[in-house]
Amino acid sequence: MRKRDIYALLCFIIIIGIGMNTVSAEEIYVEESVIEYEDIQTKDFVIEKAKVLKVEKLDESSIEHEFFTENMIVTLEILSGDYKGMEFETFHSLTGSFGYDIIVEPGDRVLVTVEDNADGEIEVHISEYLRDSYIYVVMIIFIILLILLGGFQGIKTIITLILTILLVLKVLLPGLLAGYNPIVLTLVVSFIITLVTILIVAGFNTKSYAAIIGVLGGVLVSGLIAYVIGSKVRLTGMSSEEAMMLMYIPQGGNFDFRGLLFAGIIMGALGAVMDVGMSIASAMEEIKIADPDISIKALIMAGMNVGKDIMGTMANTLILAYTGSAMPLLLLFTAYKDPLVKIINLDIIATEIIRAFAGSIGLILSIPLTAITVGILEKHFHNREE
Repeated sequence: MRKRDIYALLCFIIIIGIGMNTVSAEEIYVEESVIEYEDIQTKDFVIEKAKVLKVEKLDESSIEHEFFTENMIVTLEILSGDYKGMEFETFHSLTGSFGYDIIVEPGDRVLVTVEDNADGEIEVHISEYLRDSYIYVVMIIFIILLILLGGFQGIKTIITLILTILLVLKVLLPGLLAGYNPIVLTLVVSFIITLVTILIVAGFNTKSYAAIIGVLGGVLVSGLIAYVIGSKVRLTGMSSEEAMMLMYIPQGGNFDFRGLLFAGIIMGALGAVMDVGMSIASAMEEIKIADPDISIKALIMAGMNVGKDIMGTMANTLILAYTGSAMPLLLLFTAYKDPLVKIINLDIIATEIIRAFAGSIGLILSIPLTAITVGILEKHFHNREE
């Protein structure tokens, strides 16, 4: 292992340790809130895995509420936890809604809620399909391909991915839940993710430093534009059902929903901007290696040309990603033939438009930032570490 890789891995370990210690206060806050909430619960319940053994459909006379279209008795075998191996019968109903119904057949695996009532009676209810095994298969394929095709570079990629997930789960989300400023916290987490990811993947060299500057500059611009324009057009940050549900979480808390929106824009743009910054810096380094005598001006122009090719596809990537997430809503507007002036002024649509274009502007500006930074660093330091 090369010296720069050892330094990068050490940097990774130190920052992870700092992140874990930093979040301890937030975790205490969340745990205390959960305990207070649990004190008012009258039932003790757990989520377990189960297998459907038998499905017995009941006749129409069993339907007591017009909301339900079909009732059945489902026999389940619990596959995990304290009730593993035990069989239960549960009453299960369907509403006729494809989006909400859980249609089961013998052999299906599901998640169930097991409730232990105060009188000692155990109730079991089907809560969701069991999907995690297939998710793990996809994750394993992803990891195997990274290692097979990327070798040690693929391993470093996995490390950076783990870092990102840990920072989001152990620092960002608990911090937001504890009431910290969402924009400041997201910027700090984005800075750490960018710094450690690029240093681990590319090492300590001109390429990495330039990519970091370009990425952070682009992300800051995205956040600034989103904040200024979003404030001018009075975005609420509560255009989604999930945002509305935050008002009723057991931990309570007074969220800055507009700040959460802008924080989400920053985090959403980070991945694409990081890709662009690293691609340009890496391409310019290869050009410099192939032609050591190239002038700084020519090197910067070469980086800009690479950036122009990347720009179109990456901007489309962001816009198409956000369009895809809002596809059902756009189809509704199209079906009911709502006028464009009404559609574009809706909070949820305006939010997605600003999210897409603010991220794309940051992505575009990261191109000259990275290219110029590489040129300046090459001119002053000529640092191409092995």
